[in-house]
Amino acid sequence: MTTTKIALGAWAWGNDGTFGQNFTESDLRPIFDAAMKSGLNLWDTAFVYGMGRSEEILGKFLRTVKRESYLISTKFTPQCANLESANPVIDMYEQSAKRLGTEFIDYFWIHNPVGAPEWTKKLIPLAKSGKIGKIGLSNHNLAEIKEAQNILESEGLKISAIQNHYSLLNRSSENSGILDWCKENNSEFFSYMVLEQGALSGKYDTAHPFPENSARGQVYNPVLAELEKLNLAIKEIADSHSVKVAQIPVAWAIAKGTRPILGVTKVNHVEDALKAANLVLNSSEINELEKLADNAKINTVRVWEKEMK
Repeated sequence: MTTTKIALGAWAWGNDGTFGQNFTESDLRPIFDAAMKSGLNLWDTAFVYGMGRSEEILGKFLRTVKRESYLISTKFTPQCANLESANPVIDMYEQSAKRLGTEFIDYFWIHNPVGAPEWTKKLIPLAKSGKIGKIGLSNHNLAEIKEAQNILESEGLKISAIQNHYSLLNRSSENSGILDWCKENNSEFFSYMVLEQGALSGKYDTAHPFPENSARGQVYNPVLAELEKLNLAIKEIADSHSVKVAQIPVAWAIAKGTRPILGVTKVNHVEDALKAANLVLNSSEINELEKLADNAKINTVRVWEKEMK
């Protein structure tokens, strides 16, 4: 199966309040259908996204298409582990697989390094069972990645994917050497929050803030003035390509050798993702974007993560 340049994220499908609104199955089904029709068939979710709700909704949709037509990515979240289980990693995997309606998960991640490296060790029996395609680590720094890799290599296994927050406003996975490590070790890098949950989409500014009752509103509304200036500068590059502002940061992330995970809550988000995947930025545009973002001096490291050093 051909892997797309972009993964589609179902974080918002979990209705956990982050995005300030609830999405029903009837809201989301047209999005799923449009994505599958377009060839965007790599879906990223996790149990913790609505405590199973995201997986349940996505699973209902996946059951209506052939298993070979999609790739699925989900996660073991240490904070949600059933510590009474003989192997909490396998336990969470089996529950996720049941909700998703599949006996094989293409990408299975350790969601964060809480309790590391013990969870890596507990992942080994699952990896050897043939029930997962690729082992991934999310929100791990370089030292934690290398530690996990050493454990897996001793069992004939490897880390095949890294998933971290990576955007024009947060390049710590690049500056810390994680992107270079991925290239050297033939490991894919999934970049999440490339659009900073809409802050780099051009949709929000001082006159049009994020919903006040949302977690992202609490983070980005205080820096909307700086974001507005940045997005106006990005718009100049977008206009030169006849595309939307949101497509530029995504094309930048692809140009950097990463696979963006884009949250999709509207059909036009799928259409925009396709256009971004086909957009090619030149080196001068990439350098200009990074310079503009650095000058904005906005810290977007969130409460669940850390700066990768």
